[in-house]
Amino acid sequence: MGTSEHADEVLTASTAAAMIDHTLLAPEASEDDVRRLCREAIEHAFCAVCVNPRFVHVAATTIESLRASSKEAHRPAVASVVGFPLGANTIEVKATEAARAMEDGAGEIDMVVSLGALRAGDHAYVRQEIEAVAHVVHQTPGALLKVILETGALTEDQVIQGCRCSAEGEADFVKTSTGFHKSGGATIDKVRLLHRHASPLRVKASGGIRTADAMAAMVGAGATRIGTSSGIAIVKELSERQNR
Repeated sequence: MGTSEHADEVLTASTAAAMIDHTLLAPEASEDDVRRLCREAIEHAFCAVCVNPRFVHVAATTIESLRASSKEAHRPAVASVVGFPLGANTIEVKATEAARAMEDGAGEIDMVVSLGALRAGDHAYVRQEIEAVAHVVHQTPGALLKVILETGALTEDQVIQGCRCSAEGEADFVKTSTGFHKSGGATIDKVRLLHRHASPLRVKASGGIRTADAMAAMVGAGATRIGTSSGIAIVKELSERQNR
């Protein structure tokens, strides 16, 4: 993946935490696991929690309950996934899935693009599905749509076309990967490519980011949001460096 020799100079524990989507998408996750995720996100001031659709309501109500018990508590956003992890659902199903997640309390949606359509050059279809989900998401003020392109399975030109479709479909972010595809997760080169071609959309790097150096490398390449299940370890590592 590559490393940065000066991760601690690029990021502090607090600035890193503010960029992290504290993620739990494992199929075996339970409600108790999600509640623990929310407590951790509040404790470490992570940007968001990212959970499967079934657990959006659990996450949203847990965060509100913890906030009510302490008015000073940080309030992470609740993110969920649509068309996850294959991206092969119909447009109607993706839009419906997004609508339900928003109703249950999500403020951010990470949508898997139709990888087959993008690879086949059917850009009209890709734009249409992004537009459909964006329309649902943006009915809530301040809500965000992130489009997962699964960059490891795409050529450079296909990544560029995915960026264009995402921008034309009025998404807010492009995202590297689900973390579940055999092609692998985020790489520095793909993050740079997204950053170069997705503007004004922002970039989320996700998949295999487990250390402070790895996160710093992704931020240095242009990512402004990081999806990881290793957020606590990353923040702890940075905090220890700061205290040396």
